[in-house]
Formats: sequence, C-alpha cells, structure tokens
Amino acid sequence: MMVGVAGGMNKRGSYGSMADRVARSQGEGSAAPAAGASAPASPVKHCWVSDEHGRLPALLLGWRRTASGFQGRVVRPVPDEDGWIVVEEWLPADRLAPA
Repeated sequence: MMVGVAGGMNKRGSYGSMADRVARSQGEGSAAPAAGASAPASPVKHCWVSDEHGRLPALLLGWRRTASGFQGRVVRPVPDEDGWIVVEEWLPADRLAPA
C-alpha cells in the first residue's frame, strides 16, 4: 500500500528550487568560483627528497629563508624499524628536487 505525502516530492513552495536556495545561501560576492571556473592552484607541490635512504617522494608545503640558505617544508615517508612512518620537516633546498 502506498501512502501519499502532502505536497509530494516536487513541491517547491516559496523556497524555490534547490539551485535557487543554494544561490541565495551563497549570496552576492561569494568566494565560490563560478561554474566552469578553475580553482586556484594549490601551493602544495610534489618533489623528491634525497637522503641516506635514496630518492623518496614528498610533498613540498612551503619555503623559508634561513642564514644558511633556503629550506623546504616537506611531508614524506621515512623508514622505521616497523616499516614506514610519515614525517614533516624542514630540509635544505639542495636535498629537494622537482617531481
């Protein structure tokens, strides 16, 4: 037996369509990109880290200048006695290479 629901599933009433409600909730001047617009490029970059374990993949999160030169902030895998762990650290630029 089917039970009817008052108004049915397509009733929009005074609220309008879902698209209308979403557009209203974002308001004018919203930071949301327009349809078809691409999102800004991520500052996170793939890179390679060279160390005593060889050349390993990493994610470069940012740069800083120190008295000894530039350093890159990376997240990367490092071998551990139980396998691999992920670490975040600042490394000298000469240990990093673009992916």
